[in-house]
Amino acid sequence: MAAANPAKTLQDELTCSICLEYFKDPVSLDCDHNFCRACITQCWEGLATNVSCPQCRVTFPQKNLRLNRQLRNVVEAARELRLSSGREPETEGLCEKHKEPLKLFCKEDEIPICLVCDRSKKHRDHTVIPAEEAAEEFKEKIQAHLKMLREEREKLLGLKVREEKRSLEYLKQAQTERQKIISEFQQLRQFLEEQERLLLAQLEKLDKEIVKIQNESVSEVSEEISRLGNLISEMEGKCQKPVTELLQDVRSTWSRSGKGKFQQPEEISPKLELRLSDLSQKTVALMETLRKFKDTLPSALETKRGESLGTFRQAHVTLDPDTAHPHLVLSEDRKSVKWGDTRQNLPNNAERFDCWACVLGCEGFTLGRHCWKVEVGDGAGWAVGVARESVGRKGWISHRPEVGIWTVELWEGQLRAFTSPVTPLPLSRAPSRIRVCLDCDRGQVTFIDAGAEAPIFTFPPGSIPGERIRPWLWVWLGSGLSLCP
Repeated sequence: MAAANPAKTLQDELTCSICLEYFKDPVSLDCDHNFCRACITQCWEGLATNVSCPQCRVTFPQKNLRLNRQLRNVVEAARELRLSSGREPETEGLCEKHKEPLKLFCKEDEIPICLVCDRSKKHRDHTVIPAEEAAEEFKEKIQAHLKMLREEREKLLGLKVREEKRSLEYLKQAQTERQKIISEFQQLRQFLEEQERLLLAQLEKLDKEIVKIQNESVSEVSEEISRLGNLISEMEGKCQKPVTELLQDVRSTWSRSGKGKFQQPEEISPKLELRLSDLSQKTVALMETLRKFKDTLPSALETKRGESLGTFRQAHVTLDPDTAHPHLVLSEDRKSVKWGDTRQNLPNNAERFDCWACVLGCEGFTLGRHCWKVEVGDGAGWAVGVARESVGRKGWISHRPEVGIWTVELWEGQLRAFTSPVTPLPLSRAPSRIRVCLDCDRGQVTFIDAGAEAPIFTFPPGSIPGERIRPWLWVWLGSGLSLCP
């Protein structure tokens, strides 16, 4: 009688009964049973005589192992056949229980079955179709899913190409801006050097003229001092002489002494003083211009940076359900949140706000410039902003920068920025949509009326620390917020 499964029988004949794998270097015992050489050697380890066959238990007085070359060749052929087919030939297409071909497919259990299984109690009430038909349906589903995956891949490839192109454009603009800055500062340095040379040259010329006037004045004073000294000596000698000699040449002596009144030398010319004053004013004016330029340079560079590097990048923001307060109800797409009348039975995990009706965005930002829009509607109370990822979630928390939250809020009809103290925002009406612009590089967040494209409030540069920042929303009774696409 033929074997029910010849492939299974062949596999059993080629398998070692010790390791249950295909024979490796098969050897035969005197009882004609075959084993791997390594397996039987390990089995007889420590025994010198009276060894036994592990399969039939026959005892032999000594170890006698014969290499079975024919079995080794058959095993090698079977191993190559299995590798080339990629699966075990003995179980291909057969039911493990009934050993019948698997020609049917059970839709409920989603498994292939044979004709005997189809008639069994287990599958009697199930929907069963031919295996070929099920395979075709499965292929169609796979093809549809493959089409979706390929489309998604194409979208991502297109996005990658666009982002690379945009980055290249930004790099080109940055290089152009770099060249402009180098050129402008080079011209500025040349201008300053020329002004320095001009002012120093004028000062040097004034120095020489002042020194000349000073030397002339000193020379005149020195000559007059010498003349007066001689006259004083002469008059003192005259006084010591007798009366007759003293009265001689009185007129001449008196005439010489009358010239002793010294004429002050001419002071520095008013023209020189005017030139010195003009030079001083030029220096002061130049210093004032440089000081103003220094003060306005950072803001000017930031404006230029915004022009050259483009606008904020639109961020795809969704809400994190693990952080939402139990009274908050999120939409299925996690784009909207509203206040629910009933407190939900949610796990009090560490991430969840348990007192304030807050929720964080899933996305976090540490670098770059990002923006997103929020539809605020006409609710009684709400707040929109950003928060540090490490912001406290438990207990009553303040919506202020001191605790890691930067926000604008509508409360009792008044729009205000949560600074210290709170800053009222004198707007004629509350906006219906708010654009939140986060600049991680500058540590700044700006709120804009997305409808009127008018600024609402800006937390100054450096307000936000350099750590992961996430979108943050707060909702009060009867209110709801939605992230715009």
